[in-house]
Amino acid sequence: MPTSVTSLATLRPDLAASFEAFDLEAEKAGYIARKVLTTVDVASQAGNFGKIPLEQLLQQRDTKRAPGSGYARGNFTFDDSTYSCEEHGAEEPIDDREAKMYAEYFDAETVASQRAYNSVLANAEKRVADAIFNTSTWTGSALTTDVSSVPWATIATAKPLTNVEAAVQKVYDGSGLWPNALVINKKVFRNLRNTPEVIDRIASSGAGDRNLASDVTLQMLAQAFDLDYIIVAGGSINSAKEGQSASVGQIWSSTYAMVCRVATSSDFREPCIGRTFHWGADGSSIDGAIESYRDEVVRANIIRVRHDVDEVILYAQAGHLLKIA
Repeated sequence: MPTSVTSLATLRPDLAASFEAFDLEAEKAGYIARKVLTTVDVASQAGNFGKIPLEQLLQQRDTKRAPGSGYARGNFTFDDSTYSCEEHGAEEPIDDREAKMYAEYFDAETVASQRAYNSVLANAEKRVADAIFNTSTWTGSALTTDVSSVPWATIATAKPLTNVEAAVQKVYDGSGLWPNALVINKKVFRNLRNTPEVIDRIASSGAGDRNLASDVTLQMLAQAFDLDYIIVAGGSINSAKEGQSASVGQIWSSTYAMVCRVATSSDFREPCIGRTFHWGADGSSIDGAIESYRDEVVRANIIRVRHDVDEVILYAQAGHLLKIA
């Protein structure tokens, strides 16, 4: 009679707590996906939802009321939009023999959890980066501007403050929303700290001369750009296939910068560039559910990390894409 080679998966919240919380792990790796497309939990794996057109949110109406008459009422119509959460996950086997061989050097379960977590995190990061730095979504002069003739990497002549302010004005003119964030990668951030235009603005604000680039903080940059957030991505990825020579690159390109409105609350009605939809009915956690099960065929415990999500751009008009290189 056949024998079972696996057992039922068991949730392992103890492993998540054993190294670092999910948000801290993402922060350490330089992952920003959930800061740019903040999470909204949904009851169904897929569905339709109504999205109020931005022009209707700004629609002016006559509020004057005559005696005996009613008050002006909103009459919103909705654009149909959809989401469809997909499951993403990664597994790491812990061979019984290897776990015993290296037990005095490291905890195999913790290392396996970290590796699986990083795979899930990195792929979520890449999906969001591809959605935001997207020249198919952001096309035309109202949504994108090419400033690469004076690239931000050329520190002596770059004009990032001028470029970002022009993008802010375009977002406002097209949507009625004031952007609150600049999304860049760490390489671009390090260049910005040395740009004369930025340094002069910081000095003139009363912060004094900045003799070292490390003296320039994210808060100083945000103040210089008159934005609430400077969101800096630091994640890297090896895009080569397994067994081939490494091809390491940044998940968020140095070619682009996004000026946009990101959500500041969990209220789905808040207009923003986009959201991450998360469906948890099948045991998923937005933080990544950790499970383990036994596989006797290979004499190993298997660690699995998974979540069920869909990353959706809601209002392209809430962002302006800058080509900076």
